[in-house]
Amino acid sequence: MTQERLLRGVRPLGGDPTDLLLRDGVIVATGSQAAEAADAVSATTALDGDGLVALPGLVDLHTHLREPGREDTETVRTGTRAAAAGGFTAVHAMANTTPVADTAGVVEQVHRLGARAGYVDVHPVGAVSVGLRGEQLAELGAMASSTARVRVFSDDGRCVDDPVLMRRALEYVKALDGVVAQHAQEPRLTAGAQMHEGAVSAELGLTGWPAVAEESIIARDVLLAEHVGSRLHVCHLSTAGSVDIVRWAKSRGIDVTAEVTPHHLLLTDEQARSYDPRYKVNPPLRTAEDVEAVRAGLADGTIDIVATDHAPHAVEDKDCEWPAGAFGMTGLETALPVVIATMVETGRLGWGDVARVLSTTPARIGRLTGQGRALAVGEPANITLVDPAVRRVVTPAAQVTRSRNTPFAGTELPGQVVATFLRGRATVLDGAPVALEEAIS
Repeated sequence: MTQERLLRGVRPLGGDPTDLLLRDGVIVATGSQAAEAADAVSATTALDGDGLVALPGLVDLHTHLREPGREDTETVRTGTRAAAAGGFTAVHAMANTTPVADTAGVVEQVHRLGARAGYVDVHPVGAVSVGLRGEQLAELGAMASSTARVRVFSDDGRCVDDPVLMRRALEYVKALDGVVAQHAQEPRLTAGAQMHEGAVSAELGLTGWPAVAEESIIARDVLLAEHVGSRLHVCHLSTAGSVDIVRWAKSRGIDVTAEVTPHHLLLTDEQARSYDPRYKVNPPLRTAEDVEAVRAGLADGTIDIVATDHAPHAVEDKDCEWPAGAFGMTGLETALPVVIATMVETGRLGWGDVARVLSTTPARIGRLTGQGRALAVGEPANITLVDPAVRRVVTPAAQVTRSRNTPFAGTELPGQVVATFLRGRATVLDGAPVALEEAIS
């Protein structure tokens, strides 16, 4: 049975209003031709998109879905529903699950769970090392040739701190057209660290996490990537010095990409004065000067993408004293609003740039062929519709994710995802995920 939907008056990349006709998962007509073609088919379902910005479906290169192993905090189904609510049509699921996603069997399990849930495309990230222990390479080739077709490899949550192992990983993924996504943290410089090392940590009496712990690993790894001629991706870059190093590496032609999280675009280490573990994250929230540097780096292209580092936690892991609190924040449902607040409303990015940093470029880095495509005839109908005029206060209990550890609770943010379409099928309508039976039908 042919499935059609007409999106009336939407604004692709914030441009002039037009109509988009979706049929069997593909954009088949635009403008007046879309309306004419839809009129010829009585079964077409229309959506009034007046004032809505249309973006290619968002792609997250850095999501923690927790399944298998910590289904009390998130599952593939709850996490992907949250992703769809945030406007995403594809996510990369990090490998630090239990068991670790270091074999073909585990990544295939995660991939199947994502396909069964049906809300977004789930692309498992394979571990670089067995058990994330940093001692020997995991089954990179087997994961790449599995049905999950892994192309991104990361020990995120831990740094591949052994330079020999990191070199071998970079050499190996080169043959797979893959990329190593490094969690840049020199462990000997961050032992017992609780927050950014600086004036605030000194005042609060909390063990500091120096910026150089991140910067030294990035500097080492861009040189290793240059030496072997491989791709390197820097996870959750957070300091001004890191921006400078990546900018220098790109000027040399080194094949490096970098991401920044929404929380590092907005929040600073001043939040730690509350001693509220909601603000405890790895890498830590940095200074206002660092926030300005990462915003500038995202604006000028030094930082390639925004990635959520969505890290759900159980209540007991955050509702406690600061030293006992877990590192991490949720982010799938607030990523786009934070980017609008920090980059669009400040004039640093336009809507086309938003599509680049939240869709097109992360899809390219992850080697996704059906995501991050233009909103044009013949392209897959992976589409996000957002109302930029809406402003909402973030309410943890109203979020779709299973966990409640958002750092933006009580914060008013602009932008509301009104609808999300995965290959033409609505996963979100009227701002809420559709029922699972609707998603499958």
